[in-house]
Amino acid sequence: SHGAEVDFPVDGGEPIRVFTTRIDTIWGATFMVLAPEHPMVDGLLAGQKDAAARKEQVARLRSQDRRARLEGKVDKEGVFTGRYATNPFTNEKIPVWVGNFVLMGYGTGAIMSVPAHDQRDFEFARKYGLDVRVVIQPEGGTLDGATMEAAYDGLGRVVNSGEFDGLRADEAIPRMARPIDVQWASRR
Repeated sequence: SHGAEVDFPVDGGEPIRVFTTRIDTIWGATFMVLAPEHPMVDGLLAGQKDAAARKEQVARLRSQDRRARLEGKVDKEGVFTGRYATNPFTNEKIPVWVGNFVLMGYGTGAIMSVPAHDQRDFEFARKYGLDVRVVIQPEGGTLDGATMEAAYDGLGRVVNSGEFDGLRADEAIPRMARPIDVQWASRR
């Protein structure tokens, strides 16, 4: 896959790097999810309230069959780390979760979750009551994050994205790489 690597700063810690093929949706990232095996997980949990219980939950997620996780044959489950990262485009604090649907073998093992535009993220957000923010409107259509029944992963016009509003998604992608340190990358 071709896309961008973006760092999301974490208060009091190292930034979390994500790989995305859809940087045009970054303004809609309302939470992050790390693979249970991600090397930053233990550090993010350290010192948090109920850290022992959270680590136990993460250990259970790590023990789930990798193939079943990859194929979506397990219920999506997550553990809130108690920590927040900053979306570098919106400057909003967004919660950092550990989730069984994210794998270390793809990208960086961490994702920016854009539930309005990714079905896995959408299902996770609905399960845990996380915000769904529309940032791509289909041509001739109107989506509402509160009432959507499924994610919209197609192209369209960029909305709720500051200076990029009104651009076609394919026009926004190269322009969104300029304001911050975004690195273009190829990942498997």
